[in-house]
Amino acid sequence: MTGRQINKSGGAERTFVLIFETGDEVMGGLQHFAEENRLCGSHFAAIGALRDVVLAWFNVQTRQYQRIPISEQVEVLSLNGDIAADEKGGVKVHAHIVIGKSDGSAHGGHLVEGHVRPTLEVILTELPQHLQRVFDPKSGLALIRV
Repeated sequence: MTGRQINKSGGAERTFVLIFETGDEVMGGLQHFAEENRLCGSHFAAIGALRDVVLAWFNVQTRQYQRIPISEQVEVLSLNGDIAADEKGGVKVHAHIVIGKSDGSAHGGHLVEGHVRPTLEVILTELPQHLQRVFDPKSGLALIRV
């Protein structure tokens, strides 16, 4: 994955373009880029294609994620997410994805893992205000606090 800042105005927001190449793992790449650039309040959108993907669906009854592996070439129809500080001082990438299969069907959920083929193009914008995720015992999730 390669990435670079595309606005140099020195304003409150920084915008980056990230280009993932064949074989790159998306969530690990986003996590590494966020840590390296100290991004604690950002949002992103992407399009491209993957050779395989693991989605997840959060079951509110069990408070656990159900993993949904898809082992075939798919189009990334929509990939959106945010990056926020976690309670331990690190950063947390949270992403939702909709993928399209060759038959035109679509599947979506949380993005757990995905390997790129041939490319994934991400536009990432850092917000002027940092975001913080805090564990919510009622839902069992770490939610953004404003």
